[in-house]
Amino acid sequence: MTDASNSFAARHYGERAADYVSSAVHHAGADLDEIEQAVAGKGFKRVLDLGCGGGHVGYRVAPHVGEVVACDVTPDMLEAVSRTARERGLANVTTRQAAAEALPFADAGFCAVLCRFTAHHWQDMERGLREARRVLKPGGLAVFADVAAPGQALCDSWLQSLELLRDISHVRDFTVSEWVSALGRAGFAMQGITPRRLRMDFAPWVARTRTPPERILAIRSLQDAAPDEVRAHFEIEEDGSFTLDTVCIRVS
Repeated sequence: MTDASNSFAARHYGERAADYVSSAVHHAGADLDEIEQAVAGKGFKRVLDLGCGGGHVGYRVAPHVGEVVACDVTPDMLEAVSRTARERGLANVTTRQAAAEALPFADAGFCAVLCRFTAHHWQDMERGLREARRVLKPGGLAVFADVAAPGQALCDSWLQSLELLRDISHVRDFTVSEWVSALGRAGFAMQGITPRRLRMDFAPWVARTRTPPERILAIRSLQDAAPDEVRAHFEIEEDGSFTLDTVCIRVS
């Protein structure tokens, strides 16, 4: 990730930090439950919340581990995470500013690397995965949860278009097969994959990223003109709400 890309993402999300701490989609969900369950009872001493955003992974796993390092490229996000952790009495949550592609940590320094709803912003996804593998202890746990692009080219194109209109820092939602291949190339061994469907309420979806009115109109125009296959896959509703595919991948 270049310095310019870092600065762009940091500026874009800086003023939105509080929105991600309070986001209903981000502070709850079956995937977050799965991540907590994967960590609970393992006795992990040090865990990395990679691309922590609003810090929800860290808050959930902090009671189960010795230390959580919440890492993100956006300083305002990290300030919000530090503040929220203090308010919740989570003294073992620390923060560090860094891009996923250039982690400032020693090799094999973490018992677990947890990454939720962030890889689709990375400028170089495979480099980020290699860094995650580098800082993970041999035999350690890594969990990657994110939106999954559809396998059909038509629906994939429509998803990427809507995502970019809504959030100009979007890079790419990857298909499950792309995830599996990239994780293998990074040196991870597959443990399990959990696919899910996640309904997105349209108004909060665009409010969270403060999408400008003209781009909201463009999204709604695309939705209104969508072919039947796209409308059916995303279950597009009258008010623009729709349903996404997500995936939670456990590797070591």
